[in-house]
Amino acid sequence: MTEIQIGGRVIGRHQPPFIIAETGINHCGDLECAFKMIRAARQVGADAVKFQTFQAEEFCSDPQQTYSYRSQGHEVTESMLEMFRRHQFEPEQWRQICDCCDEEGIIFLSTPQNRSDLDLLLELEIPAIKVGSDDFTNLPQLRDYAATGLPMIVSAGMADLDEVEQALRAIGTFKGHPTVLLHCVSQYPVPPEDANLRKLTSLRREYPELILGYSDHTQGVLGAVLAVAFGARVFEKHFTLDHDLPGPDHWFSADIGELQQWVEAIRQAHRMLGSEAVEPTAVERKHRDEFRRSVVAIRDISKNEPFSPENLGVRRPGSGLKPNHMDAFFGHRATRTIAAGELIHWSDREGNWVD
Repeated sequence: MTEIQIGGRVIGRHQPPFIIAETGINHCGDLECAFKMIRAARQVGADAVKFQTFQAEEFCSDPQQTYSYRSQGHEVTESMLEMFRRHQFEPEQWRQICDCCDEEGIIFLSTPQNRSDLDLLLELEIPAIKVGSDDFTNLPQLRDYAATGLPMIVSAGMADLDEVEQALRAIGTFKGHPTVLLHCVSQYPVPPEDANLRKLTSLRREYPELILGYSDHTQGVLGAVLAVAFGARVFEKHFTLDHDLPGPDHWFSADIGELQQWVEAIRQAHRMLGSEAVEPTAVERKHRDEFRRSVVAIRDISKNEPFSPENLGVRRPGSGLKPNHMDAFFGHRATRTIAAGELIHWSDREGNWVD
């Protein structure tokens, strides 16, 4: 399927990029912070803002499991369950988040971690389902989510090609289910040598009709710009209001200024791709006369004088005969007196060849 629709936006290989600003859990579990992130995502020109919907107890099974991460310049180790509890929202709060997106005119997306989370999102009439790399091989879940009929955006971090094939079959992509496959590297941040953007070329070769995208965990804009050139049309990036907020993802996420640069770079890169047609632009057509050369007299030529390399050459402007016609004058006589610098015309040449 070469085109799909999400929230009224047509997404496809020949459509403008669809850009998702990923809040992740960078809202810190604070509703007002979430609202600020929604407004910021809209202001920088993102098409959608994405959250993660979960209940910590359903997401983390071991209360003793710890999680270590960098936050505010320090290494922090804490209970994973407690960390996610701090970042979860209740159903009524999700409704307020969805309403805020509607008011701001930006598409609301979220990654459900379990079926109960998806059921809540379905009540909120979410327009598509985003699946993270951690669930890419959870084939029963993929089949269950796809059964809703909603478009699926799936990240393929940590996956090999066989796992990609299995995931797409579970979704029903080859039977027409609307699907976007995001190239993703599950490292935070991704160093340049691990970005492996040429994977997009391999995926395009394997699945020529599939809409591809890039979940960008690199820093800066270059990775996304290159991904545009490799055919990505859906983009996702984590952002934060402040790198110094407490939490595991703020330090490597884009701040608002960086997010805006990233969005603008993607848009500009797509514009620069332009057309595949090998033909001049409208401005280039005008420049043909200005920049190209024409056949001219390089010295005064008398009537009946034979044309030769000594009296003909090519000079600007390009509004006369093209240089490739000059040889057709050699050996023929001039039909008139021609001043040096004048453009040469076909009527200036006698028809007979001069021996």
